[in-house]
Amino acid sequence: MKTISIPYYTSTLDLHVDEANLKAVVTAKMHEYKAGKTEVELVHEALEHPIASPRLRDLVKGKQKVVLVTSDHTRAVPSKITLPILLDEIRQGNPDADITILIATGLHRPTTEEEQRRMFGDAIVDHEKIAINNAFDPDQFVHMGVLPSGADFNVNKLAAECDLLVTEGFIEPHFFAGFSGGRKSILPGICSQETVNENHSYKAISSPYANTGVLEHNPIHEDMLAAAKMVNVQFIFNVALDGQKKIIAAWAGDLEKAHAEGVAFIRKWSQCPSITGDIVVTSNGGYPLDQNLYQSPKAVATAEACAGEDGVIIMCCSCADGMGGTHFEKLITMGTVDEIDGYLSKIPPKETIPEQWCPQIYARILKKHPVILVTTYLKPEEVRKANMIPASTPDEALEIAYQMKGRDASVVVIPDGVSVLAVKE
Repeated sequence: MKTISIPYYTSTLDLHVDEANLKAVVTAKMHEYKAGKTEVELVHEALEHPIASPRLRDLVKGKQKVVLVTSDHTRAVPSKITLPILLDEIRQGNPDADITILIATGLHRPTTEEEQRRMFGDAIVDHEKIAINNAFDPDQFVHMGVLPSGADFNVNKLAAECDLLVTEGFIEPHFFAGFSGGRKSILPGICSQETVNENHSYKAISSPYANTGVLEHNPIHEDMLAAAKMVNVQFIFNVALDGQKKIIAAWAGDLEKAHAEGVAFIRKWSQCPSITGDIVVTSNGGYPLDQNLYQSPKAVATAEACAGEDGVIIMCCSCADGMGGTHFEKLITMGTVDEIDGYLSKIPPKETIPEQWCPQIYARILKKHPVILVTTYLKPEEVRKANMIPASTPDEALEIAYQMKGRDASVVVIPDGVSVLAVKE
């Protein structure tokens, strides 16, 4: 019997699999990557040697209003380390710069002060100017034009009206944007709900190019990149993280070129051939991405790439913060997966409902694969209403899966489904 630790909320859950059933444990090579330098050294080195760009301390000279966009409470960006160094770099070049830290929430709820203190540290919360993007407040946004898809581009006024726009984030495979990081800080990060919704329309999500690891011809990525260029992002800072959410690499500089180098690194260290199993067990990597069900399709999409025909997917996701957005909950529980997909497919891009893309992706997966959800925070009846099968432990879920697929079923385990880029060969 093999015991495998599955990330779950702020800890792990143990999964026990008979050696005869266990076909593979799939992990990103990145989790074993050793940088040979401390996290702080990596941040400084990236800022000292920006890609296709002057140093940030040089860019800021003569600039008065600086906006530094950072991620919200749903992302594991190690801002406690990165933000103080970025702020110091800005002030080295311009001690009098008027700096606003703008939290990129996308369509998420506002980040609380307690969460800000955990993410940024007390010193930044107590002494820096912090603004939180609210996609649902039209007064926060200014119209900047039309994106390649035809979507209206409405961006936070703070970013549009500043003299220097800087973003920070981290790069990982993303289930419809190809990869996170770079341009994603702007769209969806600091855009209005109308812009985010249209970028995530049924039509866009249905594109064969809107997939994990794919940037070329990806309509969602193309809109995101256009948005970041239109609002003039002059400098980005992105990191790669290991399984302990520690910085193992960093890139700074030009919007496209610095992000491209980061993507090449992530692709190299996270990509692996998909291994097909009758049962695939995964997680959203624990906290903070497994706080709600809305975020969970990220890892389920990875498991989908490894699930055989009618293969069963087991998803371990705490859902400590509940289902997620109210729109997501309403849509994922509105009926059968065919009814959900049929309803969503009739919605024109400009009438996209917030959060509909996650029910859309779930419907696609659930048409082919039963999903067993391991959670101790959602009630079993809530899980069933969402067209999934409830379980309270990975072992209970595996037992249910064996009953569906037979005792000799092969099992593939992807402990952190968000970090792995599974590619069919």
